[in-house]
Amino acid sequence: MIDFARSHFTWDHLPHEPDPDYKYPGGFVGEPGDAYHVRIGYDAVCTISRDDDAPPLEIFLLQPCLAEYTIADRNLFQVPSQEFRVALSRTHGIPIARSPSTEREPAAATPHAGRFAGTDFTTHEVPDARVTRDTGEVMRAVLAGRRLNARTTHHENALGLTVTLEYPIRTINIERTKGAFQVDTGPMALPDLATWDGATVSRVFLAHAAFSAWDRAEFILRREVEPLASEHWWLEVRGRDRRALRDPSQTPTEPPLPRRPPTLYNETLVVTVRNEILIAPES
Repeated sequence: MIDFARSHFTWDHLPHEPDPDYKYPGGFVGEPGDAYHVRIGYDAVCTISRDDDAPPLEIFLLQPCLAEYTIADRNLFQVPSQEFRVALSRTHGIPIARSPSTEREPAAATPHAGRFAGTDFTTHEVPDARVTRDTGEVMRAVLAGRRLNARTTHHENALGLTVTLEYPIRTINIERTKGAFQVDTGPMALPDLATWDGATVSRVFLAHAAFSAWDRAEFILRREVEPLASEHWWLEVRGRDRRALRDPSQTPTEPPLPRRPPTLYNETLVVTVRNEILIAPES
C-alpha cells in the first residue's frame, strides 16, 4: 500500500538561461543562473507489467498546481490560470491526452535527460496494510476512519500486459442496510494501450474511477474543449504574460506555446477488472 501522503517526485531545474524572445519562459522570473528545486506529490501510480516478466513500466501522476510565476515576490498566479498536470515514468514525460480516446494525437514520450538537472522518485509504503475484497470489512474500515487505497488491475490479453492502478480513496459511499459500497475517486493516469510500443505508451488519459463491484470499474476521461469565439475574452491573460516579448517589434524565432483551452470529463469506459481495497492499520 503506497503512502501517498509521504511519496513525491523531486527535480532540479537546469540553471536559468534567458530566452532570446520571451521575458518569462515557463513563468520563470528569476536571474540568469538561478536553479530551483521542486517537490510535488503523487496523485496515483500506474504499473504496466508484461507477461514475459520484463521490467515493469511505472507511471506517476503528479498532483496539480496552477500556472504561476516562479520565483517572484508578487503577482504569483497567471490570470486566468491553468492546471499544471504531469505524468512521468522514471525516465520520460508522458503526454496527457487532450482528445477523446477515439482520436489519435501527435504525441510522444520525452526523456528527462536534458530537461532536468536531476530527478528522484520517493515512494513510501504503509507497513502492515491489509488487502481485502470483503465488503463488510471495507464498510467497517470506513466507519472506523481508516486510510484506504484502491488497487484496480486489468489484463490486456492481446498485448500480454497487466495494468495496475493504485490510488487513494478520497470518496467512498456506503449503505448499511444493503451492505453495499461505492468508490468514486481520482484522478489517475489511465494508459492508452493503443500507443504501446513494446516499452512505453505515448499518451495517458486523465481519469477518475467509480466502482461498486469487485470485477468492474467505470472510468471517466478528461478532454479539452474549444469555447465559442464570443467566450475567448475570459481566456485572455490579465497582468504579467508568459508570452510577453522582450521586443514587441521583433518577430520571435519560436512561436509562443498555445494557450490551453478548458477541459471537461465526458467519456466513460467500462472495464472488466479486479478491484481490491487496501486498509492502513490503526494509528
